[in-house]
Amino acid sequence: MILDTCALLWLVSGDKKLSRAALKEINAAAAVYVSAISGFEISLKTAAGRLELSHPVEAWFEQVTEHHGLTVLPLELDTCIAAAKLPLIHDDPFDRFIIAAAKLHDLTVVTRDEQFQKYGVTVIA
Repeated sequence: MILDTCALLWLVSGDKKLSRAALKEINAAAAVYVSAISGFEISLKTAAGRLELSHPVEAWFEQVTEHHGLTVLPLELDTCIAAAKLPLIHDDPFDRFIIAAAKLHDLTVVTRDEQFQKYGVTVIA
């Protein structure tokens, strides 16, 4: 299972946008990943003033992954190439990396973004 960036932020904040069903699946999963690209996206949002974190992004990410038992999935060359080759259904580059990683590693994605399913990935909303 892999969390999209919004799902990660909702998990950390306890936001009700993360459904009880999704939270139950996360807690029961053998492994839960977050893409390294989410670190880039969160860093950009904080730099632009659109997101406030309790700690600098590096410390925040380390604390969050440890507390929630998440594994950071590195952004590898094969994921970058696969993201570029995806059909142009979704124009958000961050989501395209997460979709590509999900497809390459056969992972279910926790997201409320309806575009993900159009790429043939399994989604938990």
